[in-house]
Amino acid sequence: MRILLHRADGVTEPWVRDFASVLPQAEVVLWQEGVPCAPCDYAVLWSPPAALLDQLAKVKAIFLTGAGVDAILKFGDALPPVPIIRLGDAGMALQMAEYVAHAVLRYYRRFDEYERQARRGLWAPLPQFDKAQFTIGVMGMGMLGRRVLDSLAQFGFPLRGWSRGHKEIDGVTCFAGEDGLDEFLRGTRVLVCMLPLTPDTTNLLTRAKLSKLPEGAYVVNVARGAHLAEPDLLTLIKSGHIAGATLDVFRNEPLPGPHPFWDEPRITITPHISALTLRSESVAQIAGKIGALERGEAVADVVDRARGY
Repeated sequence: MRILLHRADGVTEPWVRDFASVLPQAEVVLWQEGVPCAPCDYAVLWSPPAALLDQLAKVKAIFLTGAGVDAILKFGDALPPVPIIRLGDAGMALQMAEYVAHAVLRYYRRFDEYERQARRGLWAPLPQFDKAQFTIGVMGMGMLGRRVLDSLAQFGFPLRGWSRGHKEIDGVTCFAGEDGLDEFLRGTRVLVCMLPLTPDTTNLLTRAKLSKLPEGAYVVNVARGAHLAEPDLLTLIKSGHIAGATLDVFRNEPLPGPHPFWDEPRITITPHISALTLRSESVAQIAGKIGALERGEAVADVVDRARGY
């Protein structure tokens, strides 16, 4: 068995070691541009370049070392007609829940405002928000979104969720489709974006949509930068309609030095770290799915190319 491996960050040696441990019968081949290699049975990729696609002609399946799929689906029909399989959990759901819970609690307990006061040497207790009015709205209720909602439920926040198709989750007021989006936004105090990036969700959060959030709302984006119209968010923050934002993803990464977000104290920036791929868990999951495919069994987390996730 031959496995083609490519990592956009260039860090491949630890992955090779882990695959050797769990699949000793497999030969791991590192892709190098301009260097042809013999056909491989499987590909394990993250954010591959277009030049790699020729090496995928004979693979039985493509595995992604992450939950997002936009970096591979952008190649469309140039991809072979084989299953594309993303990671299930592999430790990312807990990390995402930790990140979002921290952002929500920071705003609810007004720690962002206390931080700004402390920098000015100001000692001034602030009135606490009414939790019954501090509704958290999660856009995207897949595996990661549900884990985030579960983590927030223990704090007693009112919860609502929005997704493309109708879903029912205990303790969560659910909305679906374009018809339900405006109502979802109007009742959301903290908007958490966890959507997959598809043609339908690109540029979804524009000034027109974000303006439907109540005055003093907050935005947390841990999905993709292209969901959010960045100049529109900045305008709404400067006007006071949006009280603050915590952003882990951006249209251009790393976020350029001259970007105006760096100079806005009400925007918290993190470098795309809300849910990092845990290598050993990921390799074990991929190896298990390769074994299932070799036995002719079905596997979970196969990407629906028509839906884009």
